[in-house]
Amino acid sequence: MADDIAEAADITAISAALVINIGTLNKRTIASMIESGKKANALGIPVVFDPVGAGASKLRNDTTKEIIEQIKITILRGNLSEISFLAGMGASTKGVDSSTADEKNDSATVAITVANKLNCVVALTGAIDVVSDGKRVVKIFNGHKMLSKVTGTGCMTTALVGAFAGIGKDYFSAAVGGVALMGIAGEMAFEKAGSLGIGNFHVAIIDALGYLNGDIIAERAKLNEE
Repeated sequence: MADDIAEAADITAISAALVINIGTLNKRTIASMIESGKKANALGIPVVFDPVGAGASKLRNDTTKEIIEQIKITILRGNLSEISFLAGMGASTKGVDSSTADEKNDSATVAITVANKLNCVVALTGAIDVVSDGKRVVKIFNGHKMLSKVTGTGCMTTALVGAFAGIGKDYFSAAVGGVALMGIAGEMAFEKAGSLGIGNFHVAIIDALGYLNGDIIAERAKLNEE
């Protein structure tokens, strides 16, 4: 959360992982993102990048390009439109959400393409989530469609991936774990508060994330490696 260039690199240096999220993009923080990313690379700290809205504006496109050119990305987390844009597949991004026009693109193919292009793990989230390192592919079937009604659940997922990336060197499993955790929390939140409205559902997501443990995850995770 440290976005001032006067401290961004210093905070990165004492962190277990760095998450770069361009959701609230402005020119003031772009230099901070680059400096933080370079510091993380120099210290061997994993970098998780969320190219929010990539394809929607020139500033976002230019910033995304600059980040992937100057920083070694460990895990890339985005929706189908954002990752399709990075794959060069002509994404039709109109905002922070995935565009229905991009559903023609096969999620696994897009994830594999970008993973090989950037030499990183790609976590592509959608109705069915896909994680790939360019060779392995895991599909995650957890989640609920109501998650798409709450702004910020994609960014929350990226933060969870970052948390997992900070506790070990298996970044493929970190991506799978973070994405699956969010999906499971969405399911539990819907069971508890789905009928009460979006506000209650939103709070229930946070409650579920705080309640989750290894036993619940083992019981509820729906994974398939191809």
